[in-house]
Amino acid sequence: MAIEKILGIETEYGIVVRGTADANPISASSMLINSYMSSLAGRRAGPAPHVDWDFEDEMPANDAREEAIRLSVAPEVETHLVNTVLTNGARYYVDHAHPEYSAPECSHALDALLYDRAGEEVLRRSMTAATEFLPEGQELVVYKNNSDGKGNSYGCHENYLLDRALPFGAVVAHLTAHFVTRQIFIGSGKVGSESPGARTDEVPFQITQRADFFEEEVGLETTLKRPIINTRDEPHADAQLYRRLHVIAGDANMSETATLLKLGTTALVLAMLEDSEAGEPLRLAAPVGAMHAVSRDLGLDLGLRMSDGSTMTALEIQWELHRRVSNWAELHGFEVVGGEEVGTRILETWREVLEGLDSDPMGLADRLDWVAKYRLFSAYRERHDLEWNDARLRAMDLQYHDLRPEHGLAGRLGLQRILEEHDVLEAITEPPSTTRAYFRGKCLEKFPAEVVAANWDSLVFDVGGSALQRVPMMEPGRGTRSHVGELLDSVDTAGELLAALGT
Repeated sequence: MAIEKILGIETEYGIVVRGTADANPISASSMLINSYMSSLAGRRAGPAPHVDWDFEDEMPANDAREEAIRLSVAPEVETHLVNTVLTNGARYYVDHAHPEYSAPECSHALDALLYDRAGEEVLRRSMTAATEFLPEGQELVVYKNNSDGKGNSYGCHENYLLDRALPFGAVVAHLTAHFVTRQIFIGSGKVGSESPGARTDEVPFQITQRADFFEEEVGLETTLKRPIINTRDEPHADAQLYRRLHVIAGDANMSETATLLKLGTTALVLAMLEDSEAGEPLRLAAPVGAMHAVSRDLGLDLGLRMSDGSTMTALEIQWELHRRVSNWAELHGFEVVGGEEVGTRILETWREVLEGLDSDPMGLADRLDWVAKYRLFSAYRERHDLEWNDARLRAMDLQYHDLRPEHGLAGRLGLQRILEEHDVLEAITEPPSTTRAYFRGKCLEKFPAEVVAANWDSLVFDVGGSALQRVPMMEPGRGTRSHVGELLDSVDTAGELLAALGT
């Protein structure tokens, strides 16, 4: 039986320092985050300035494949870099020379989209705050993209709560084709290729930014030999009951429609799989090759070889998954993915976008990033008689993802909005109400001087006794407003809260 599909996004942002030739990206990222913290210090709705990230439960080397043979170096946990926790329940920190915003856990895709967008606003405010600390003539600029154009990629990762009873082999069998083919609506688009040896005349433009960097079907790594299915087994919850599917095969999106579909379709497929309604897996004969091929198939008509010898296009595979999910929903409903309204919206948006890709992909320029880019760049190229490898097109590619409102192209192209702006602004400081992120965020807001450390599954308090006190939060679906809202309203100190909790 499917469990609630609690989910979220973590995004590594590109960063540059304009006005200097010798900028250090780690220092720049640290300044960005520290500037934001300083600008909000003392404000009730800001980040808790004294709360450190608690690394006790960080286990990036755990592999979901119990029989896996370790042939590579385990991912590192960089405990020395800037880390903070925000009152909306998010983690904001430096990861591998990039500022990273890990959105709080959400109970459905619409909320996860909301908190991803709130993250963009946090980064924008951080850029503004950093101007106070930079020398005259310098500026920190942040991009929500996945590639620097020089062969380096940084991630936009998704996370989904799974039932531990679901065999990981079933996840691999059923999700691989989805991750390979969903590129046709979640891709952010890219001029050229960063695959070794590829020429721009061979790949003038492709659907995704990340496909070039995938080399394995299944694996633990996230920065080298990237796999389509990542096996990191770090649940941040009760490991006897849950696992966390850590998804690295996706782009960072400016389009709200693309982000909603990225999260929503995957949550639906996973719920269908947990309910044993997924049918026979749609197995690709060569998933890694298909990953690259789909990204370069602007006509969406390339037949992908399946393991049974047949061929299917990416569109056909997505239509088949849509059909199966629709049948599952008729039997089981949408309760585990946020309810009828949310589930229906995702399924209908999925159908509308697939229909558009079937009939007139360019008609989706107001809904999908790669289409918006391709139409804009094609028109500009024709107007100025440019080759695809022209530096001006590459500059526009980067500018599309620029988070500065006065410079970013994405904000000028009329992309359809799903969210209301006032909801996004509220989500900068307010946590989601339907997961444990509510308890985390509200404790940070109410007791900033007494919460000394936090992570996804616990808070550590210092209330003046001989020892620190840890409050575990091993159930992602508990600690919600309905669960602890009245309790938090009834206490004035962290000590009173701990006494009421019986710790």
